[in-house]
Amino acid sequence: MRKVNDCLVNVHFGELEQPTWMLKVRDDYFKGGASMYAQVELGALLEEMDEQGVEKAVLMYSMVRPSKTALAFVEAQPDRFSLAVNGVDLLRPVASLRELTALVRDLPVTYTTTGASFWGDGRYAPTDAVYYPLYYKCAELGLPLCMNTGIPGPPIPGEVQNPIYLDRVCYQFPELKLCMIHGADPWWDTAIRLLIKYENLRLMTSAWSPKRLPDSLIHFMRTRGKNKVIFGSDWPVLAMRRLVPEAEALDLPADVLDNYLYNNAQEFFFGDRSVVD
Repeated sequence: MRKVNDCLVNVHFGELEQPTWMLKVRDDYFKGGASMYAQVELGALLEEMDEQGVEKAVLMYSMVRPSKTALAFVEAQPDRFSLAVNGVDLLRPVASLRELTALVRDLPVTYTTTGASFWGDGRYAPTDAVYYPLYYKCAELGLPLCMNTGIPGPPIPGEVQNPIYLDRVCYQFPELKLCMIHGADPWWDTAIRLLIKYENLRLMTSAWSPKRLPDSLIHFMRTRGKNKVIFGSDWPVLAMRRLVPEAEALDLPADVLDNYLYNNAQEFFFGDRSVVD
């Protein structure tokens, strides 16, 4: 069976009442049922992972509302699960980044994440000074930073998630390991050009069905981007049982498919925790 790393998995949805906009995303955007936000059972998740060859899953974990489920899963299966920490307060960064540093020290944190559309009603593009303490701290720690790109599903402003803003970020912080997550629609060509331009930049296809990925990205994966694109499901929004077979059905050479599903994440997220040269 082919090996897979799933780099974005949600197990915290059942712990809290979802806001109205999350319910709209489930019902109107993903056409999902009530079970999408139900409490996750460890055994059921491991069964799906084993069925699809998923060796590791990175679980979302918020500094604002720490997930007991994510922590319990990591403690129960430390070889299968690690954490992606979000919730750094960009407007009050000192204490928040101290907390992030402590989490990285004490827990198996694979990366941290933030989304420009979710801060201040989308007023702060990634080139704004509010992000710079986070960029510096991640570079200092050798901690990958994942940033939402593409127009978001929720009804919130999306212009600040145009990947062109990361052009200046990558230029000013070449030591920062940076990954675009949730695709880059409708700016795929801009994202691909940036991936070619910057060694420290990657793209994760989380929340995207592989069969819906644009031809331009598939071509890039076959050619200059063999080590640049990383698999993530956004489970349970999109099931591993759906996405892994769809990925295997893509017109990709075996080595490129292995890179997409496993090797690229292994190198970028799970490899040497040091700054980019």
